Amino acid sequence: MTMEISVSLPLDVDGFLRRECPTCGREFKWFSGRTDEVPDYYVYPDVHWCPLCGQSAPLDQWWTQAQLAYAQGVAAGPMLDELASELGAAFTVEGHSVVPDPLIEPDDMAIIAGPCHPWEPVKVPEEAAAPFYCLVCGEAYAV
Repeated sequence: MTMEISVSLPLDVDGFLRRECPTCGREFKWFSGRTDEVPDYYVYPDVHWCPLCGQSAPLDQWWTQAQLAYAQGVAAGPMLDELASELGAAFTVEGHSVVPDPLIEPDDMAIIAGPCHPWEPVKVPEEAAAPFYCLVCGEAYAV
């Protein structure tokens, strides 16, 4: 059985998605999609670097705990509905239609961009201090 479930995550007013570093656990935001300044020839790497600690991880490792809990909550209902359908009347599955409240993304943090890849801005907490690290290459910089 294959099931595809779509989960939408909110962006802030500037189009940034909240992320959590799998190494340091601190939150920041990266721009969702391509900015207008991205060169046509540019190919994104398979990893990103945390702008706060400089450690890299694959692109699918940056979910916040709230995003993971929300996605699990959204997926649970349809999965249990499908299971109940497959099992028929032999079993009763209750409480599977509860949908979690949608996530709300506050408009917080300060926008910065590294000199090496200025088309890839990130948002970092206001209190964060340099050095910062480029999201796409890991190079350290100050703003």
